[in-house]
Amino acid sequence: MSLTMSDIKLTTEELEDMLDRSAKRGAKLVLRELGLQDETAAVDIREIRSLLDTWRQTRLSIWNTFVKITTIAVFTFIGAAIWMKLGN
Repeated sequence: MSLTMSDIKLTTEELEDMLDRSAKRGAKLVLRELGLQDETAAVDIREIRSLLDTWRQTRLSIWNTFVKITTIAVFTFIGAAIWMKLGN
């Protein structure tokens, strides 16, 4: 005797329970594949987030420094040009 999908009867609660168990198994599998299945996984994630925040702050700082140096260079060039023009 073979069963078909129409022969299977599940309540909403049973279906939700099956889906919850499947989702938990899938999440555990992914975490294990990423090496984040142990007790230190939360610490690892916090460290990764901290590194990412630090990288973002560093990138912003580099951009700000570039803009400041470019602005100073432009004003220096303009000042030198004016000084050379007035000096003659």
